[in-house]
Amino acid sequence: MIKKKICMVGAFGVGKTSLVARFVHSMYAEKYQTTVGVKIDKKVVQHPSGEVTLVLWDLAGEDAVTTVRPVHLKGASGYILVMDGLRRNTLAVAVDLHGRVSEALGTIPFVCVVNKADVRESWEVRQADLDELITRGWTVVETSAKTGTAVEELFHTLTDTMMRELHDDDSTADAVAG
Repeated sequence: MIKKKICMVGAFGVGKTSLVARFVHSMYAEKYQTTVGVKIDKKVVQHPSGEVTLVLWDLAGEDAVTTVRPVHLKGASGYILVMDGLRRNTLAVAVDLHGRVSEALGTIPFVCVVNKADVRESWEVRQADLDELITRGWTVVETSAKTGTAVEELFHTLTDTMMRELHDDDSTADAVAG
């Protein structure tokens, strides 16, 4: 069985824990749960190339006091960069985190998530902001941990990208060996 470590990163209170809870346990809690350090969950997903165990590292939110520690990122096959559509400042945190994760891990698959699609009409993050990220080559998914909108799609999109990269690496190795 294939295992893939995925790190959930983003500002404090953007919904990382809620997205994981929705994906792994099909639940949502109105009560806010602060993650201290790291919370790890697993879920097995079906992929055309076989079962993949996703090991989800929900990292404590980034704020003025807490920063993402490179040691928590080590060994990640991909990451989910989460921002809160209701708080425009989480966009700047996401862009900064993307740079720092890339510096720590190199180029690995990631998906940028704008959470709280259930209240999109109140978003501070603008469509122009998202279009600019897409222009950079980012995959951007609008989710709602509360309603479940696009949560499964998010994790399957990242899994597909990670597995495609694994297959591409195998093809390159075969070509070099041949």
